[in-house]
Amino acid sequence: MTRILTASVLESLADMEATIAAVEQGFRDIALGTAHQPCPTSLHLPGSDARYVLMSGLAEAQGLAVVKLLSDIPANGAAGLPTQRSSILLADRHTGETLAVLDGRVPTRVRTAAASAVASKHLARPSSSTLGLVGAGALAVAHVEAMLAVLPIDKVVVWSRNRATVEAFRAKTSHHAVQIVEASSIREVVEAADVLCTLTPAVEPLIQGEWFRPGLHVNAVGARPRPNHREIDSVGMGRSEVFVDNLDTAVEKSGDLLMAVAEGAMAIGDVRGELGNVITKDVAGRTTDSEITLFNSVGIGVQDLVIGRLLFDAAVSHGLGTEINMAQ
Repeated sequence: MTRILTASVLESLADMEATIAAVEQGFRDIALGTAHQPCPTSLHLPGSDARYVLMSGLAEAQGLAVVKLLSDIPANGAAGLPTQRSSILLADRHTGETLAVLDGRVPTRVRTAAASAVASKHLARPSSSTLGLVGAGALAVAHVEAMLAVLPIDKVVVWSRNRATVEAFRAKTSHHAVQIVEASSIREVVEAADVLCTLTPAVEPLIQGEWFRPGLHVNAVGARPRPNHREIDSVGMGRSEVFVDNLDTAVEKSGDLLMAVAEGAMAIGDVRGELGNVITKDVAGRTTDSEITLFNSVGIGVQDLVIGRLLFDAAVSHGLGTEINMAQ
């Protein structure tokens, strides 16, 4: 039987702290070789700006193979439709049975914030107390919850082009014991932050590296999975010790990295390592309080796999979702 899990069902099942632990294990397992993370495939046709990205993963601990189809269609925005949609398929790695099909919106949002939290846990200064957010949508809300689980955050400085978005963000995070400050500029956010999360679908860089203070940790999250889209300028990438979720994936679709390389600010070989190798201590993370660290979060299939396992198990436990016999 295959369990169909809709966005509303998944929203009720998401658990940030459990997801952070699972994502951390996923990164560790990639480094140890007990999870397989292939490079994604990006499909497109001439004359169209749409991209269809196939993300996959295989893991021993969770007993799963996963495939996610991410449809990235910027033109949808003009029609009032989501510019990104995704679906995740979970298969039992032993039998090949399709266990579940999940709407991808909730898992992607939660596991992305969890990955930033894992990176910040291992790369930010442990005393980091001010979180800077460039972007104030649903992903920003998730990042507040995730960062509070790993760092002593007591202040959030946030910027958005839309004042109403900031007010909605404030309402959705009001239950957290943190001070929320609306910034008048992106520079104000960057210069105030101990940990900076960039959460916008920018094409041209919004973040200038000349604003980076010593000791800053950056999670570069928002840019679309395209080699010519970025949020961080080349100066920022060149000034930072750069870490990635998966090097092959970053080289395939991270504009932040590829454009900095093309402009001569850094080389691919300057990437210090993958986050999993930092977790296993095979690669050094932050080495001094003054170092600027940057996690280039592109997104990988094993992240979808580990949260898929959590959500599927929770749905079975609570008797949620719709079961269909796909073999009939």
